Amino acid sequence: MQAVISGRSWVVVAGVAIACTVIASPAQAGYSPGGGTHGQTTTSAKRSGQTLESRITFTGSTRAAGDSSPTMTPVSDWTPPACWYEPISAQEFAKRTEDGYKLVVDDPDQPNYAKVATGQFRDIYKDGKYKNYNLDQADKGNWWVAAQDPSRLNDLAAWECDDLPFWVDNGDNPRVKNAVSPKILAELAYNRIKLPSTAVSLAPDGTTKVKLPTWAWLDKTKFKKVSVTASLNVAGLNIQATTTARPVSLTLQPGTTDADTFPASGECAINADGSIGDPFVKGKADQTPPCGIKYLRSSGNGAFQLKATITWQISWTGTGGAGGDLPDGTFGATQEVTVQEIQTVNR
Repeated sequence: MQAVISGRSWVVVAGVAIACTVIASPAQAGYSPGGGTHGQTTTSAKRSGQTLESRITFTGSTRAAGDSSPTMTPVSDWTPPACWYEPISAQEFAKRTEDGYKLVVDDPDQPNYAKVATGQFRDIYKDGKYKNYNLDQADKGNWWVAAQDPSRLNDLAAWECDDLPFWVDNGDNPRVKNAVSPKILAELAYNRIKLPSTAVSLAPDGTTKVKLPTWAWLDKTKFKKVSVTASLNVAGLNIQATTTARPVSLTLQPGTTDADTFPASGECAINADGSIGDPFVKGKADQTPPCGIKYLRSSGNGAFQLKATITWQISWTGTGGAGGDLPDGTFGATQEVTVQEIQTVNR
């Protein structure tokens, strides 16, 4: 399975940002990435051709593009990049800029300041700081343009890659933060990892009794390491990185303070065989579970919300022998547990 991240409408809105300076000189004008109505510009469906489509592809245990299901949460305040820069050939850059310019200036619905600003943006590369989009140097380098994770457009971090498209000669490193690299690819893959549901197996299942130990475990055939590979092969740049998540522990939160957990910390470590906890079998009723819960009161007419959270250890490897660790991530879900009083018979 392969997925592609969409980028930004950099031609149209770059021009709009220039207009926000109330016609500043092109060399001094700012650049605001994105699409939609950002910068008071109307972006219609017919302008979709100006969106820079990132060539980054994802394979492996991937979440589909646009999947709104919960993602793995880093245990620290680190987050994968919401924007980055990647190369585009001189020919493609010229075509996209010219096409974008024509779409704006020929559109009667566009405000005049947007048309003027888009023209200023075009002039920077056609007959300003650069000449004719550097087409005469097409075999010597590439343009680098910002792209965004479309699932994070409401995140302010998605707008931090605000440099205008810039030229980089072959063999030189882009002098900007978040220029695409194997590590950036690994970090982007972090957000694309699809993890299994964290519903744990319980015994008794669904309904238990007050002060009766409830065993909890995870199926080792389901909870195993998963990987996503991010690749980019464009404009002479061919790199990739594989990010791998491995389950290391399960944390149980009973949904009430009137409960004991096993172990007392509530954190069940992974066993040598890759499993977490032990399945309950007949003959273990008088034993203490290595991973489980004991509720001390009934749930009344409702149920307790047991939260099971798995901690995943993250590592990556990439082109050229690069690699390392990324922050651990957690992924959890809740399930209902009904707790009943043990009925006694008076004789």
